[in-house]
Amino acid sequence: MNYFEAIILAIVEGLTEYLPISSTAHMGFTAALMGMQESEYLKMFQVSIQFGAILSIVVLYWRKFFDLKNLNLYLKLVIAVIPALVLGKLFDDKIEAVLGNQVAISAVLVLGGVILLFVDKWFKNPTITDEKQIPIKKALIIGFWQCLAMMPGTSRSAASIIGGLTQGLDRKAAAEFSFFLAVPTMLAVTVYSVFVKTWGEGTAQAQKGYEMIMASNETIMVFIVGNVVAFVVAMIAVKSFISVLTKYGFKFWGWYRIIIGLILLVFFWNQ
Repeated sequence: MNYFEAIILAIVEGLTEYLPISSTAHMGFTAALMGMQESEYLKMFQVSIQFGAILSIVVLYWRKFFDLKNLNLYLKLVIAVIPALVLGKLFDDKIEAVLGNQVAISAVLVLGGVILLFVDKWFKNPTITDEKQIPIKKALIIGFWQCLAMMPGTSRSAASIIGGLTQGLDRKAAAEFSFFLAVPTMLAVTVYSVFVKTWGEGTAQAQKGYEMIMASNETIMVFIVGNVVAFVVAMIAVKSFISVLTKYGFKFWGWYRIIIGLILLVFFWNQ
């Protein structure tokens, strides 16, 4: 992977990680359209640059993350992330197997878009407008909703935001709690992918993620550049998304998913 490819993928990650349009799908499509050969390193890189996106949320919401008077937030996030940690470990191999199936991911993108068209009509009377009002039980339920995103193309952001809406959160509160929940979720996924998971297990090229990253000075710099770009772009995307979501709702993102998904479905179906 060269610097140009790494930067493009990082831009896509930063733009899409916190939007309800599936960063996994968009990075997969982008890699395929650039003619990048599917490899264990490419899969690992797509996961590892989420670290930069994680840091963007911590920086943007640093007052809440480092407010020691609000320890209840940490408890909610710990409880909410448990379902994803357990189910993610159980279904890791199955999830990885789907990552290369662009037709299936495109279909899920379209289906998710159709659902987003109706979300604003389904949840009209929110009762929770701030993270501090979310009970522990509701946080856990949102955590289970997040697990729907284990199917590539679903979107972790969409699943957890809709989960929040089902529990009475308004759009802004649901989006922000989804962002907060992304921090422990994606941090766990990144640590697992870089330090624990053996990529290409059972083959002569089997390696840990950190071994791939540390293979040369170039791979180290590609990793750093990817995370820095994802960090900067994600900060811009999050600020814009909150404004658009609060004002216009989900319909725009629904139509976007449907149009892009159909185009890509046709493209990959004929390959």
